[in-house]
Amino acid sequence: MDTTSATLDEALERLHTTGPEFNGFLSNHGPMAVEALVRHGQARTVHRWLDDYATRLEDVPSARTTITEANWQEALGDPRRVTDWTAHLTRQVAERPWREVLAEWWPRLLPGIAGAATHPVIRVGHAVRTLLEQGEEEPRSAELAHALGYWAARHTTLPVSVRPSGTGAPDDVLATLPHVADQRTSVVNGLAQLPGTQGWLAAAESLRAPQGPEDAREQLAALVRAATHRYLDYGHGDAVLLVHAATAPSAVLRTLPALPRELWAPSLGAAWAASAALTSVYSPDAPLPALKAGALTPEEVFERAVAHGDAHAIKLTDTALDVASWTPDGDDRALLAALRSLELITPGED
Repeated sequence: MDTTSATLDEALERLHTTGPEFNGFLSNHGPMAVEALVRHGQARTVHRWLDDYATRLEDVPSARTTITEANWQEALGDPRRVTDWTAHLTRQVAERPWREVLAEWWPRLLPGIAGAATHPVIRVGHAVRTLLEQGEEEPRSAELAHALGYWAARHTTLPVSVRPSGTGAPDDVLATLPHVADQRTSVVNGLAQLPGTQGWLAAAESLRAPQGPEDAREQLAALVRAATHRYLDYGHGDAVLLVHAATAPSAVLRTLPALPRELWAPSLGAAWAASAALTSVYSPDAPLPALKAGALTPEEVFERAVAHGDAHAIKLTDTALDVASWTPDGDDRALLAALRSLELITPGED
C-alpha cells in the first residue's frame, strides 16, 4: 500500500471511533473531507487537519437493539438507532460484495435523501468514489457501511413528491423556482414550506424527464454544474446549506458507476428534488456582485480551500474541480464558486 492510501485508511479508522454527529445534530464531515484531501494530492495535510477537527467530535452512541432483515423497516429514520444501523450494514458488507449491498440499499434509502440536510448521501458518494478509484481495503468498505448506516438512521422524505416531466434544463429550472416565504429557518422547517409555496411543484417538475440511463447521467452532471455555478452568485443565502445543492447531486453522480443502470433515472429524480428544495429554501432574490480573481489553476484553488480549512468549503471545491475537469478548457465559473465559498463560509461554521 502506498503512503497516500495508508494515510486515508488511517484517517478513516480514526474517524470510525467517533459518532456520525456532534453537538446534537451537526454531521461529522471528517470522512468526506479527508477523502477529498487525499484525492487532490493533499495527503500530507490530512492528519493535521483531522487533529483539529476531531476536537469537536463525540464518541460512538450506544447500541440499542440488533437490526435484521426482518425488522429493519421499523428502525428506518430513527437517529437513536444509528449505531445499530452501522453494525447491521457492517455485517452486510463483510458477508457480501459491497456493490451488491449498495445496489440493495440504494433504492431503499433514496427516498430519504433529504435526511440530515443530505449529508448521509454525500458521505456515501465519497465512500463509493474511494472504493471505485483507490481499491477495496477494509477501512474503505467499512466507511461505506458507516455512511449507509447514517443514511438509514437519518432517512427523511421530502414533504412533496417531484416527478420531472417537462422540457427544462437544470440551470433554467433552478432559476425559476419560487422561494419559500420564511428562509431564516432550519432545513426541516424550510422543507415543510414547499407544499404551500405557490408554483413550486409545477416549476420543479418542469425539468425534462430522462430518456434512459445515459441521459439521466448527463442531466445529473448538468445539475451539478448548474448548482455549482449558482453558488457563485447566490451562495450568500446560506453559505453552508447551499453547498449541498451542489454536493448532494455530485455524490449521486459519483455513485452511479457502482449502481445497476435501472437505478440511474430514479437517482436523478431524487438528487434533483433535494437540490431544488434546498435552492428554494435558501436562495436569495438578488445575486452578489461579480467575484474578481486572477487566473488560478484547479490545484491552486484547492490549496486555498485547504488553507481555509472548513469542511464544507473543501467539499464544494472538490465538486467544483470535478466540474472544471469535464471540459478541455476548464470551467472558470466553477472555480470562482469554490473561491466564493472561501469568502462566505467562516471556518468551523459547521
